[in-house]
Amino acid sequence: MADILLEVRNLKKYFDTPSGLLHAVDDVSFTIERGKTLGIVGESGCGKSTMGRSILKLIEPTDGEIYFEGVDISKHKSSEMRQIRNQMQIIFQDPFSSLDPRRTVGQSIRDALKKNSKYSKEKKSLEKRVFELMETVGLSARLINAYPHELDGGRRQRIGVARALAMDPKFIVCDEPVSAL
Repeated sequence: MADILLEVRNLKKYFDTPSGLLHAVDDVSFTIERGKTLGIVGESGCGKSTMGRSILKLIEPTDGEIYFEGVDISKHKSSEMRQIRNQMQIIFQDPFSSLDPRRTVGQSIRDALKKNSKYSKEKKSLEKRVFELMETVGLSARLINAYPHELDGGRRQRIGVARALAMDPKFIVCDEPVSAL
């Protein structure tokens, strides 16, 4: 039997608009086995990003069921989602708007690591991991004190990838992660 990491059943996300109800995601179902990848392809504006955000409950789905490691998270409140958030991450499509302009590259990655209990206690291991993640995503160590506005889109996107990887997640939604690279 397959080891199912994520199962989505009849997911729907509708938005009220002045011209009526917009069916951004309408009755989508799929499963993802642990260690596997699923690519969602479609035209611009077809609901791919909305589906990813709905699965992570960054926006509330209109209807449907979402099972993560066999647990129905469909009705989880935001406080309950916080408990599993480090297991489910997202790499946002727009790297500039997903980064705090007041935080340096190092601070942004460090902030994510501090939420991962494996690295939050010891400063030495935390700093080592920041540099490891920067190297993993192809960011030069000399950029550790740079701010997002000082970087091109590709480097900003790499920060987003490093932040997602910092949590050692079991599941990552990649919303056009290489579009800025």
